[in-house]
Amino acid sequence: MFHTIAAETLDRAAAYRMITGCVAPRPIAWITTRSPGGVVNIAPFSSYNYVASAPPMVAVNISAREGELKDTARNIVETREFVVNVPDESALDLVHLTSAEHPAEESEAEAHAIALTPSRFVRPPRIEDTPIQLECAFEQSITLGEGFNTLYIGKVIAFHLSEAIFDGRYIDIARFKPLARLSGPHYAGLGEIVRRDPPFIPPGMARRTPSS
Repeated sequence: MFHTIAAETLDRAAAYRMITGCVAPRPIAWITTRSPGGVVNIAPFSSYNYVASAPPMVAVNISAREGELKDTARNIVETREFVVNVPDESALDLVHLTSAEHPAEESEAEAHAIALTPSRFVRPPRIEDTPIQLECAFEQSITLGEGFNTLYIGKVIAFHLSEAIFDGRYIDIARFKPLARLSGPHYAGLGEIVRRDPPFIPPGMARRTPSS
């Protein structure tokens, strides 16, 4: 037996609960931006993924707040730069704290004593204690649906990968332990990782050996 719900019968809040409950787990983009005035903003977004590989590009959906851009979206549009920091399980509490609303003139980094480190190619800093950081240049935005949601697409111009998880070619996902978002107030780790070799190996593509 199934419950069938016509999407058009749901209000915005109910539709949000439904879609975030169905699409899970979701990776988290812990985004750092810098306002034109120099204030560093940190906020997590779980409507996020990669959307291209040549060149590498990522996209994050940022909703409006009462018709106004959130600090992250406004900073991305005005400065055209941002950093996606990818948190691991150890960052759960800090990630959750930075999801709260803060005044635009207040930096979450200072409010929660989050260590930052300079980026190489963009002005927003990176979050020091994250194993992966992607410096991004804003490419374009796409307004979705009724205009409440906007997709912000950035080109990755630099990857920063911790030596603890990266061997120079591959990322060890078991060592990485990325943090995932579920519905409501829930987060998760990866749990058991199951390996399956590709069913077809194209000519010239070598099989990867299992990670030790």
